[in-house]
Amino acid sequence: MSTGPVLVLYYSRYGATQRMAERICRGIEEVGGIDARLRTVPAVSTVIESAESDIPESGPPYVTREDLAECSALILGSPTRFGNMAAALKYFLDGTSVEWLAGTLAGKPAAVFTSTSTLHGGQEATLLTMALPLLHHGMYLVGLPYTEERLQTTRSGGTPYGASHVAGMRSDRGLDEDEMYLCRVLGRRVAELVKRLAGDGSG
Repeated sequence: MSTGPVLVLYYSRYGATQRMAERICRGIEEVGGIDARLRTVPAVSTVIESAESDIPESGPPYVTREDLAECSALILGSPTRFGNMAAALKYFLDGTSVEWLAGTLAGKPAAVFTSTSTLHGGQEATLLTMALPLLHHGMYLVGLPYTEERLQTTRSGGTPYGASHVAGMRSDRGLDEDEMYLCRVLGRRVAELVKRLAGDGSG
């Protein structure tokens, strides 16, 4: 049975969340027969008359309603904004009432990831803000279990709610080995659940 791609949808201002998204995609594609689809959202302008181009200058394309309809799972990522997801991602999610009414995402796996400037900069609160609309959409939330040894030993990012990264106050700290590993694991766990729900073996 063929399945749609796992949609990895993120907003990133300085690149840290994008690098996480790319690692998550690697984990997804480690599971045979499952593809990753990387998408982003435009920034929200403070000037009402201003609008982003339909095509980003660089990086992955902007997400469309077709991406939501075609995906077999959704993984959301955002930097933290005072313990909350970034406005750009929330603006997009606030516009998905058509999908909510139609049940487009209901019954599909979902997961979340975030990047913060500091270790205690609101990682888990931000992950929970992203999880709430996914629950309203009727999705199955996938986290990181403590059977993953690195979740117990990491001194940087990593939470049971989803993958996380400490980027530093100047967003100049790269992903460390634990963070990269846990991003891949999160992607792999979602892809494996997609296969199980599709009745395609044990994944």
